[in-house]
Amino acid sequence: MLNWIEERTGGISALKNFLTEDVPGGASYWYTFGSATLIALVIQIVTGIFLTFYYAPSASTAWESTKFIYDHVTGGAFILSLHFWGASAMIALMTVHLLQVMIWGAYKKPREVMWVIGVVLFLLTLVLGLTGYLLPWDLNAFSASQVSINIAGNIPPPAFGMAQKYFLQDGTQMGTLTINRFFGIHVWLVPIMLLGLVGLHLAVFRHNGAAGPPADQTPKKFGRFYPDQIFMDTLASFLVFAVVVCLAIWMPAPLLAKADPTNSQFVPSPAWYFFPLFGLLQKLPGQMGPISGELVGTAVIPALGVGVLLLLPWIDRNRKRALNQRPYFILLTFISVAVVGIFGWIGAASITDHIKQSGGAGQTPVRGYGAPPVGAEEAAAATAAAPSGPVARGQAVYSQNCASCHGAAGGGTPNLAPPLDGNPFVAGDPAKIIAVVNGGLHGQAVMGKSYTTPMPAWKGTLTPSQIADVISYIRGSWSNHASIVTVK
Repeated sequence: MLNWIEERTGGISALKNFLTEDVPGGASYWYTFGSATLIALVIQIVTGIFLTFYYAPSASTAWESTKFIYDHVTGGAFILSLHFWGASAMIALMTVHLLQVMIWGAYKKPREVMWVIGVVLFLLTLVLGLTGYLLPWDLNAFSASQVSINIAGNIPPPAFGMAQKYFLQDGTQMGTLTINRFFGIHVWLVPIMLLGLVGLHLAVFRHNGAAGPPADQTPKKFGRFYPDQIFMDTLASFLVFAVVVCLAIWMPAPLLAKADPTNSQFVPSPAWYFFPLFGLLQKLPGQMGPISGELVGTAVIPALGVGVLLLLPWIDRNRKRALNQRPYFILLTFISVAVVGIFGWIGAASITDHIKQSGGAGQTPVRGYGAPPVGAEEAAAATAAAPSGPVARGQAVYSQNCASCHGAAGGGTPNLAPPLDGNPFVAGDPAKIIAVVNGGLHGQAVMGKSYTTPMPAWKGTLTPSQIADVISYIRGSWSNHASIVTVK
């Protein structure tokens, strides 16, 4: 069978070449970040597909369908939380992976194209996070996304900024069209681009081979991709998956109250990976010469940062990879990471202070981590509105289970189901009607007529008290005036 497959596809020899590849410097856990990031991407794709089965992208259904996933879909809260934390894991792993490539100098010739593809993948992952943030359509999703859209709208020239804002909103204001626009970008446009670039990234990686440890001499020690490196990749990926699962179980994704454009007290919070940008905005002056501080923080500095990352292989002309041969670059890298971390801390602290000043309005989740017990408010409302008495309770059971065949007014359905209104059998011996409801009825004439739809057996589907209530209802409704039935 293997020979047959090899003859027609060449897949066996390709797999053999892939598995027997040499690993410069030997197998190492330092090489596992790329594989772990790929596993995080797989988690996002699988859970995302599951969520699209139930999510309805419109202003009137987005929040409701998200809450429905929490309340009524088996395992829905877990899958949604897995998707929520998987996004953070993917961005964190990709950040560490890029940082490692920078420190090890693995972006240098001949791996410049691989580096550029990796940076673009990182940017697309941030776009995924930004567009997915809106989809639950809760208070934070709406308000934080509105801030992001307004930032895009302020990028000069004005015509370009307004065109961006109009495109993202799909109109002059946020609503159903905005959700559909973000949904399309998040669910199919960016994922297709990501998958294509991941394939290209892996193809270029296979062409160039692993860079190996940060050294200027060819490694004397080599390991095998299979089984040594695959074992380490698998273990690291399993640990990442385990952490995401634990977070999904113990800290399920929060869902705040539904989006309310009139709520001016709510303080939105961006995703943690945008905290540094928010912190930078807090420290920049309102005006910096001819341009505003907001524009510098949201457009100029990020654009410069992205440009430096993309052009890094050509900016850094030092051909050495050894750490001791690149002291200034390593120092600059660590300073940059520290600055980003400090601004991230400033951003988080600023958001916390603003929330405290607002009194925490709207910050208590409806579902997820920090939410009150599920069903507390609903149970109280249901109890207050619950029908009292066997006849009233029986009406609810009848409407849900019986009215589709016998009619809302008990008139029956011609040739399909007999009428209950004015039916002497219904008003007769209670034991007989109880037996029919419990065991069903088929093929017997009712009031001299035959009906094609069999009466199902409700025993086991309805509780004894529900059966007693519904019989009491039909015996005392319309033109029927028989006694109620009780559970003995």
